[in-house]
Amino acid sequence: MKVASLIFLIFLGSVWANHTNNWAVLVETSRFWFNYRHTGNVLGVYRNIKRMGIPDSQIILMIGDSYACNSRNPRPGTVYQSAYNPIDLYGEDIEVDYRGYEVTVENFIRVVTGRLPTSAPASKKLNTDQYSNILIYMTGHGGNGFLKFQDDNELSSVELADVINQMWLRRRFET
Repeated sequence: MKVASLIFLIFLGSVWANHTNNWAVLVETSRFWFNYRHTGNVLGVYRNIKRMGIPDSQIILMIGDSYACNSRNPRPGTVYQSAYNPIDLYGEDIEVDYRGYEVTVENFIRVVTGRLPTSAPASKKLNTDQYSNILIYMTGHGGNGFLKFQDDNELSSVELADVINQMWLRRRFET
């Protein structure tokens, strides 16, 4: 899996190098300490796309729980992708846009379809247009045809397909 992810990120880097209107929506949908690895996953992707030159102003980061501050964390204030990885993925330059109970199916759909209230801060909006490239990365628990959000709600594959169609109709990305 790590090799496939690395190949994908290398491919993504070469594709994105030719474009300047690149965006990412990174979603970690889990909660509770035993799902720590999902935060490591999303922060690993976050770190890599920032290294490719995508600024935080064009990244929406949604993290379902605060694992860095969890009392069970043997290294408080840090998140690592594995016990053997010496890189703290949480660090000081992380900008989380949605955290904890803000990470919901409803908020995800509102973000990617551009249906947030006008009063929402610009940092929480995906300000894309028909010339934008968008990476949507989601990690958490699910099954055949669904992804769970916070052990409470589910986003089905049919709903996700509808969301992508709504994005296309609203000219939220380049086709």
